[in-house]
Amino acid sequence: MANYTAADVKTLRERSGAGMMDCKSALDEANGDVDKAMEVLRLKGLKGVTKREGRTTSNGIIIARVAGNKGYLIELACETDFVAKAEKFVALGDLIADAIAAAGAETVEAGLAASVSGKTVGDAITDEAAIMGEKVELRKVT
Repeated sequence: MANYTAADVKTLRERSGAGMMDCKSALDEANGDVDKAMEVLRLKGLKGVTKREGRTTSNGIIIARVAGNKGYLIELACETDFVAKAEKFVALGDLIADAIAAAGAETVEAGLAASVSGKTVGDAITDEAAIMGEKVELRKVT
């Protein structure tokens, strides 16, 4: 018998943005532990990252930030408008824009190397893309 409830599946789905069946199987594998299930989803998502490399990212968001006397624009791209409008994707964009402005990054390469939550922006994007199950890329920094 499962060591989790429907509420646990809902919680994991809200935290991860993953599909309900993916959340259920991750909870099965993690024996009901939501934090371990998040890691299971992340690892399973990373396996699919290489499959998504060739996909086109034709949707996304543009975010502006001002730091000191400089303005920054970033373009965070994804595959579908559904993901582009998702709260989790927008929050990721805000986090990345803040990190890039704080670092003073002026190129995509410098933006990907900027630090956010104890890791690089590039790693943060990879982790979130793995959970979302969609290709996500930092396309422009200006």
